[in-house]
Amino acid sequence: MPNELPSLATALPYIDHPLSLLLIFALANALMIWRLHVMESKGFEGTVLGTLIMPYCSGFANLMFALIMSKSASNGGAVIENSLVNNVTNLTLILGLTALFGAAAAASKEKSKQKQAEFARLNRLNLLVTLIALFLFTGTLWALGKDGELNFYDGLILVALFVFWQILHVFEVLKDNIRKNRSTHWSIIIDLALIGLAAYGIYYSVDHLINWVTTAESPLFSFAKIGWFSGLLMVLPNAFLALYYAHKGRTDIVVSSQIGDSHICIPMCIGLFALFHPIQLPDSFLMGTYLILGAGLVHFLSIGVLGRLPRIGGGALVASYGYFLYAGLIQ
Repeated sequence: MPNELPSLATALPYIDHPLSLLLIFALANALMIWRLHVMESKGFEGTVLGTLIMPYCSGFANLMFALIMSKSASNGGAVIENSLVNNVTNLTLILGLTALFGAAAAASKEKSKQKQAEFARLNRLNLLVTLIALFLFTGTLWALGKDGELNFYDGLILVALFVFWQILHVFEVLKDNIRKNRSTHWSIIIDLALIGLAAYGIYYSVDHLINWVTTAESPLFSFAKIGWFSGLLMVLPNAFLALYYAHKGRTDIVVSSQIGDSHICIPMCIGLFALFHPIQLPDSFLMGTYLILGAGLVHFLSIGVLGRLPRIGGGALVASYGYFLYAGLIQ
């Protein structure tokens, strides 16, 4: 047994290497998304899947980032930046590219042929309600941050809004299962156990990546921009979800998953941090909130009038994302 210890010790540095941590992060997210897809056949479907289950999977890394950064009261600005970058990327870059390359349009037409018109209208209404929640959460954050700080009571309001929103969806799932005379399958316990394993992998990789950025002497990666870099990294699970469900022709899940992930960041991640430490809002706060509200309005009008985001709207959102990166990260 003593002879095995040196080999284990020499292997540990490779596990903590940034590339190894990124691989762990990607595999853990892939495992979580895989079991998530399986759960769709066990009582969680359509936009409910995108707003109730998916955000916890794709947005779990953001929750872990907020938890890890809460070790220091001075990290509130990084948590704000992480959430804003994540939300803006979801609503502009990912959904914009999905519409720009025609995946959303093709999926919508195919779906209306396969399903009844009533089902398509219900999906559209569900997406509009989800966008209204986006306006409520982001608008509340903007109003609470007018004084330049988020305190304990502000965090309490944000977390309470998110919990209430999730409870509504839980009852929606229960009502749908009763309506279809369907019960939750026992094997969901296995899915939850695998998701728990994936969650630990995400926590481990995020924690050690933050430690690496903190101690690394690199001109490219600076702890001052940890909120931006982490926000960009944690968009990857959302991008995988969008690509997969766009390929499957499930436009409703593509849109609802990206919007639902925004609900995890705002208000949940920011609200949780504010419960433990007051947050001084960074300079990028107003630009980020205005972009989220503006992109949400574009999606709301496009879905409400056309049923989907047109290519020209997708191109405009991608261009706005380029400006967001230039103004906040490069400039």
